[in-house]
Amino acid sequence: MAKLSLINREKKREATVKKFAVKRAALQAVIADQSKSEEDRYEARLALQKLPRNASPVRLRNRCQLTGRPRGTYKMFGLGRAKIREAAFRGEIPGLTKASW
Repeated sequence: MAKLSLINREKKREATVKKFAVKRAALQAVIADQSKSEEDRYEARLALQKLPRNASPVRLRNRCQLTGRPRGTYKMFGLGRAKIREAAFRGEIPGLTKASW
């Protein structure tokens, strides 16, 4: 189990990303728009830099929903590899079977 403080930090980052998503998208649209003046695009870049670092979705880390483990997490299930294996052995994931050859 991951430390609770790290799990809570990740949840706080998710909330910050969600809070600033619209503002970030608007600023990025201004920056990408070639028809805008260079001054407007420059001001948009400065405004984007002034946003909190944790407002960037790149800083998010996928974690296991049960244990909080940051590595070996499958997006499709939202679980770490060990928890997927346990659930598969119990037959809780439809269509997922243990490989044998």
